Amino acid sequence: MNFVFDFGAVLFTWQPHALLRQHFPQVASSHERAVAMAKDFFHHPDWLAFDRGALPMEAVIARTAERLALPGQAVGALVSNIGELLTPLPDTVAVLDALRARRDSGEAVRLYFLSNMPAPYARELEQRHAFLQWFDGGIFSGDVQHIKPELAIYQLLQTRYALEPTQTLFIDDLQDNVQAACGLGWRGIHFVSAPQLQAHLADLTDR
Repeated sequence: MNFVFDFGAVLFTWQPHALLRQHFPQVASSHERAVAMAKDFFHHPDWLAFDRGALPMEAVIARTAERLALPGQAVGALVSNIGELLTPLPDTVAVLDALRARRDSGEAVRLYFLSNMPAPYARELEQRHAFLQWFDGGIFSGDVQHIKPELAIYQLLQTRYALEPTQTLFIDDLQDNVQAACGLGWRGIHFVSAPQLQAHLADLTDR
């Protein structure tokens, strides 16, 4: 079985509204305002272009600051440090480690990742977190100019590593991304928590 992991909010912390409340407490002064601001900040076409490697960090900082009328220095401080702020989620890393142990003991298990991640953050994670070496392969969106849920990025992973769709399980916190994978014949889990993931994997093993 091929297990394909998303990164943000699955293996690494990703709470954009909390980051905005921390960096812009006067603008994101409530949970509701922070959530709305996170949508404007991180779901805008500029940020998606940054995700896919089509817009450099300096440009997304300048455009976001101008568009949202935010201090450029503060936007720069947030955006440039996100790679450091993405910290591993221990419970999910433990699930990954258990799968790694099964693979290393000889089971037909392979581990991959598929993450919407700008290239600067991807390089930061690769340098800071040795457990990324557990993967047999993977794709960061910023390296290939495609992002989830576009089918092209799933197809690229499938082709690059010769994945059999029916033997490939995709784990992501966003339902749209999971549905895109299932549209290619992959299996999917809409990730909510590590215990929920463990329960799904135990059920899969028992079948």
